Amino acid sequence: MIRVVIVDDHAVVRSGLEQFLATTGDIEIVASAADGAEALAVTTVEEPDVVVMDLSMPNVDGIEATRLISDQVPSSRVLVLTSFSDQTRIMDALSAGADGYLLKHSDPEEIAAAIRSVHAGDAPLDPKVARALLESRRTKTNTPTLTDREREVLDLVREGLANKQIARKLGISERTVKAHLTRVFSSLGVSDRTQAALWATEHLD
Repeated sequence: MIRVVIVDDHAVVRSGLEQFLATTGDIEIVASAADGAEALAVTTVEEPDVVVMDLSMPNVDGIEATRLISDQVPSSRVLVLTSFSDQTRIMDALSAGADGYLLKHSDPEEIAAAIRSVHAGDAPLDPKVARALLESRRTKTNTPTLTDREREVLDLVREGLANKQIARKLGISERTVKAHLTRVFSSLGVSDRTQAALWATEHLD
């Protein structure tokens, strides 16, 4: 069972999501919150598998809440569910630690699938969001230089492998994988795995 917290300042949205997800059979709503402060509080207590996070909320917004949850409850993964598809908001959310980014025009089945995907360690992105991120990559004029090993690690990140899986596949330590990824992120000018995977999708053969 995937344990989920829903965060949205609109009660109708929260209720609608709760009612649909309750019918899935493999997703359990353990709590809901109306703003980022409440989200952090309930996530700290419940330690859910996935937090479905709106961005525009009073008091503490979704980006700051995502950053706090990523820092303080790292076992909980964050799936953004919002109406915003501008590059700045997307990049801010991903940099804050969001593991996936969906838009509110998504069908309920797509939201459930994204929750499962995030829980499995993947990084689901709405197609419109992916296009916006790829366009932001195209505006960069510098072409980073990666070593063969860094390209291997990056390619496995693109395939959705976790650090431990990459380490096992390449016969290196998990600490070494993390060191490679730190250099890769710096070279590409990105701050997380999702952005790195998007760059790899566009640039690696």
